[in-house]
Amino acid sequence: MFMYFPDNYVWSMAPVAALNCGGLIDEVDRACKPVLLASQRGDDAGTEELYAAWEAVADRLVAKAEDDEARGRRIGAGETYYRASLYTSQAERLQSPFWPGRNAAYQKSIDLLLKHVELSGVPLTTVEIPFEDASLPGYFYRAPGEGPHPVVIQWNGLDSTKEMMFYSGFPRMLAERGVSTLMVDTPGSGEALRLRGLTARYDTEVWAGAIIDWLEANAEALAVDPDAIGIVGWSLGGYYAPRALAFEPRLKLGVAWGANHDWAAVQQARRNREGENPVPHYWDHVKWVWGAADLDDFFEKTKGMHLNGVAERITAPLFITHGANDRQIPVKYAHETYEQAVDSPKRELRIFDDPEGGTEHISIDHMAYVASIIADWVAETFGELATGAFPERAAATA
Repeated sequence: MFMYFPDNYVWSMAPVAALNCGGLIDEVDRACKPVLLASQRGDDAGTEELYAAWEAVADRLVAKAEDDEARGRRIGAGETYYRASLYTSQAERLQSPFWPGRNAAYQKSIDLLLKHVELSGVPLTTVEIPFEDASLPGYFYRAPGEGPHPVVIQWNGLDSTKEMMFYSGFPRMLAERGVSTLMVDTPGSGEALRLRGLTARYDTEVWAGAIIDWLEANAEALAVDPDAIGIVGWSLGGYYAPRALAFEPRLKLGVAWGANHDWAAVQQARRNREGENPVPHYWDHVKWVWGAADLDDFFEKTKGMHLNGVAERITAPLFITHGANDRQIPVKYAHETYEQAVDSPKRELRIFDDPEGGTEHISIDHMAYVASIIADWVAETFGELATGAFPERAAATA
């Protein structure tokens, strides 16, 4: 992985993600260079300085986009708003939950992205999915043509957002293959956490059920096939998505984009300083995500977050990808999910290693390459399902 900050893995993920999602190298360099020295003070110190440096670049782009828009240059304005949103989002991700500017920074990333969508004619709409006494925010990216189209529900990990799912280009890749995408900030992630206070839980089939109910109720308006719904989750979504696939029979296929077979065990390893953290202020972050009062409460809330005894219940096609050099989640967990998913009629494991690339966490070092491979698998598997290639999956029970 490109280590812009040679001694700081966590900070280096931001420029890598930005460059792999359409950022420009000169702009990313200008955002990072002022905080090179700050990066040497560790993961947590200096994150506000980092945000200020990235915001300065984003704000210059906003000024340029606003000028373009005033001149009627919609294409240039749309492209520029996109990068301003991307940079704002990546810098916000590294902030402490206690930073007072965090919600405003996140809202700014949303507002700038939606300006891009408006000006660039992106086939994306914002949606609200009823969930218990609240609702889950999402983006629906519609495949071209009348449909009905298969649809993929895409979920975050521990610290990403629905905006980051859009930046990845994956929904566009699926649309090119005739598959629509519903990107959802589930409890504990993105807007659901930051602006609505919805915290995470281990039984992700509950979220999945609410989302599928909404898709079924709106199938005609969305031009989706309610009998062709899949799920893709990256990072911690490598636990979330297989868990839902195991217990929600209406899901017809699933992808663990970076396996996360035993996240509870990973937390014990992190407490022992084993492996890399995904974000600064890590323990504050996870307590925020789970609404935990302290670390004991956090470990109690997350003790059930593993796929032992769960992966065996998966009876739908499952694709597992993992980077051989994933510094956050050991590659052994990809093998464990694969080995236990014995009743999947089509289970595949793809480990990305050198010289191919994609060796890091969720293959963030070669994201577009891996995303296209996943998109091909999803489209091909939906096609196989349509021809009756696999027997009807067994009904799951709670």
